Formats: sequence, C-alpha cells, structure tokens
Amino acid sequence: MELKDSKAPKTTITYNRDEIAKPVGNLFEAISIIAKRSDQLNLDLKDELTNKLKEFETHNEGLEEIFENKEQIEISKFYERFPKATALAIEEWLNGKMYYRNTLDEENNE
Repeated sequence: MELKDSKAPKTTITYNRDEIAKPVGNLFEAISIIAKRSDQLNLDLKDELTNKLKEFETHNEGLEEIFENKEQIEISKFYERFPKATALAIEEWLNGKMYYRNTLDEENNE
C-alpha cells in the first residue's frame, strides 16, 4: 500500500466494532493484529522521516548556531499532517489489504 495515497482519516473517528472483528471473529484478536501493523507502519514512517532529515544535517562543534532549513521544516510539517499509523492500519484492515495468520491454529493442525 502506498502510504502517501491513503484515505485514512486525520482525526479520531468511531468505528463499528463488529466490522473490525468480522475478519477474525474476535475483537481482541483484530485489535492485536491492527496494533502490530500500526507499529510496523510507525517504524517505517519514522525511518523515512529520519533519512530525509539526515540530508540536511550539519555537524557543528558548538551549539551557538542552530540552522533552520526551509525544506527541512516543510518535510517535518508534511509528516505532521500525515494520518497516524493506527488510522492507516485500521484502513488497511477494513479494506482487506492486511495479511495475517494465526500461528496457534497452525500448531494445532500439525
């Protein structure tokens, strides 16, 4: 999924818990899966932002001068306006774009 094209809400909204639980039949299990995906997305976004901001990094010996780069500020603002990782994960879940498996079921079938 291309995160930049996401239609995830930027604010908090209420979801139908039956829709969230429908794919696995258990609300707790669904939330657990969504939380793990949210952590993955959050790490990806953080790494992407860090790599982009490293391009503007300067190595000064003293703390006398702090340089503010306009491009750096714009990049930071873009990521601040981006939907939160939980909203992105819920959107993926509700649209059926998330792969998951239950390892306990696999162990019981063996």
